[in-house]
Amino acid sequence: MYQVPDQHGKRVVITGANSGTGKEAARRLAGAGAEVVLAVRTPAKGEQAREEILAARPTARVEVRRLDLADQGSVREFADELLEEGKPLDVLVNNAGLMNVPARTETADGFELQLATNYLGPFALTVRLLPLLLASPASRVVAMSSGIAIRGRIDLDDLQWRRGYSPSLAYARSKLADLLMTTHLAELATEHGWPLLSVAAHPGYTRTNLTRSGPHLNGGKPGLIESLSYRILPSQDVVQGTEPLLYAAADPDAVACGFYGPRWGYVGPTRLGKMPKAARDKALAARLWAEAERLTGTSAEIAGR
Repeated sequence: MYQVPDQHGKRVVITGANSGTGKEAARRLAGAGAEVVLAVRTPAKGEQAREEILAARPTARVEVRRLDLADQGSVREFADELLEEGKPLDVLVNNAGLMNVPARTETADGFELQLATNYLGPFALTVRLLPLLLASPASRVVAMSSGIAIRGRIDLDDLQWRRGYSPSLAYARSKLADLLMTTHLAELATEHGWPLLSVAAHPGYTRTNLTRSGPHLNGGKPGLIESLSYRILPSQDVVQGTEPLLYAAADPDAVACGFYGPRWGYVGPTRLGKMPKAARDKALAARLWAEAERLTGTSAEIAGR
């Protein structure tokens, strides 16, 4: 099992930290000495996760705060609270996600739900928290993407899937968008000389509730091919599946724009993989970033000053 390096003195925010890879990452980072903020949509579930972590390690420093990434107002409120406190942030782990929502669903902000949860929410959170990240001598922003990002396509003329919605392709688009965010954030860090590492990970096929929650939203259910794939594909438990995320978040050898995942695609020990070609398109990354700034009302240029 991957041994997380000493994290004493570091403050870490992990989204979706009440279950799955987020909870496991919180457990192990807190166990290594980090002060961890569990950013969760349902505080009661976050408190349960916190109690489980403390039961195993009573001296761990873990707190729960509410964050709904599908709601830009919630993102703003969460970030404003941390900004008001003014404590530097060493690591932001954008882990929370939603997968394969069967019917196109819009958020209160008018965004397609998967794009809002998986990309626009994490994007706005990252940009709003930049002042705290840049107050750290060496910060990291980690995006949890997916191997399915290779199937993603960015259509800036119909980013919200108002035409021809596909559950799986909408998910793939949002995961590609996460990698493009990683690419452009790394460019900004280099351009401005920020002490910030932008890196990405994917869990392969790790057994969590991700494959169950999205497909069953609004009374839906997975399609036949999707259901069969969940049963026949090689999979791994959450302890192993969280290791790429932990490597990206904590390992001293992690590199900018690194994309870490299981060695054999779906399962296996962590290795440095190669981002899909589209995710390495710097011009596309810059265009998508600008559009995300417009949609979310944020600006990295202002936040990073």
